[in-house]
Amino acid sequence: MNPDTPVAPCRRATARRRLACLLLAGCSVTHGLPALAAGPSAADGAKAHAAPSHHRPRAPRDGLIVIAHRGASGYRPEHTLEAYRLAIRQGADFIEPDLVATRDGVLIARHENEISGTTDVARHPEFADRRTTKRVDGQLVTGWFTEDFTLAEIRRLRARERIPGIRPDNARFDGLYTIPTFAEILRLAARESRGHRRIGVYPETKHPTYFAREGRRLDGSPIGISLGQALVETLVEEGFTDPRRVFIQSFEFENLIELHEAIMPAAGVDLPLVQLYDDLDTAVPYDLAYNVAQGRDLATVYGELGSKVEGGLQAGTPYGAFATPAVLGWMKANYASGVGPWKGNLLPRAPLAPPVDGDGDGEAEVVSRSTARVHPMLGDALAQGLLVHPYTLRAEEGYLAQAPNGNVATALAEAVQLYGLGVNGFFIDQPDVGVAARDIFREINRPLIEGR
Repeated sequence: MNPDTPVAPCRRATARRRLACLLLAGCSVTHGLPALAAGPSAADGAKAHAAPSHHRPRAPRDGLIVIAHRGASGYRPEHTLEAYRLAIRQGADFIEPDLVATRDGVLIARHENEISGTTDVARHPEFADRRTTKRVDGQLVTGWFTEDFTLAEIRRLRARERIPGIRPDNARFDGLYTIPTFAEILRLAARESRGHRRIGVYPETKHPTYFAREGRRLDGSPIGISLGQALVETLVEEGFTDPRRVFIQSFEFENLIELHEAIMPAAGVDLPLVQLYDDLDTAVPYDLAYNVAQGRDLATVYGELGSKVEGGLQAGTPYGAFATPAVLGWMKANYASGVGPWKGNLLPRAPLAPPVDGDGDGEAEVVSRSTARVHPMLGDALAQGLLVHPYTLRAEEGYLAQAPNGNVATALAEAVQLYGLGVNGFFIDQPDVGVAARDIFREINRPLIEGR
């Protein structure tokens, strides 16, 4: 997913005390919603960055969820069992694995199928000759690719922090953790589910068109693996098919339609599907570009979707063309339970010059400001009855924005705002911050709920 760790200074307090801290920090409240401009300052948040909390959550009866983006990836290298385990202990409701496939067809959790940035593969001389250049989703990528390794070979690798320049503390865990399979993640979620709390999983199929149709292994043979088919088969094999505990997401449309129309019915399961959106203005769904280039019958692939898109389906049709009420309504009626838009589209930002120092460390790293606008897609999706789960909240200074009042809003304030705008959940790298935000939002709205 596209490109928040500090916890509010009152992290260990009750929800009511957290709310008091938020207000004392300068938060304005309008109609029960803390403004994005408010909340603890970035400097306050940074003081509480050191140690993640171990939250004892209650089940989310109001439907508001916290999704651990690749696990507690603000605290541990992403897509490791340790990152997922910490996310669960911090109170996340769902853990999110990005799924790619090995040469022998096993699903593993990696951000991409190219693994030089997330594993120590470059330190294994026995794999030096597997470094190559491939075209993935139209882009040339050089490195080592999961489809060229068996699971047994992947087991010899260890995870590394993907962005050590931003998260240097995570780099101390480099080399400690193995690369988990999807099945292992499901077993972890099952083991950690206790009492009324049931941990869910939110897998994403990464590059499904590449794996199924376009991609080739190092020896030139086609990969030919359906990530959707393998995903559902693994869920069934592990007995993890409760629709209240699974969301399946993808940036591609064909992949989700195929899951709804063929793969899930054949397996006897019915799980909610979430359509992800890349940047609305510049990005194009890769499956659409590929299918147009291959001359495939788009009506056979997408059904009546094309009739809902202004101008029809073209190779360059951007994600924004699929964010209209007509398309959102069709998706809801035909395959999707929710949408996952990029947070930068829902809450547009503008460049900030010069940058400002938000956390008081002497380095000016806040380079954007809030425009105080909300994209109409949010209201349109909610009006169609779709769940809305935006991505990704991150707490590090470089991911934050200056609010209209001049303060730098923390991820905590941004998360409270998103709940107030009606989202049902969000992806966040620091799950404890998301849980704290939900506690605050519930406390703010308690008088309104109890007064009904």
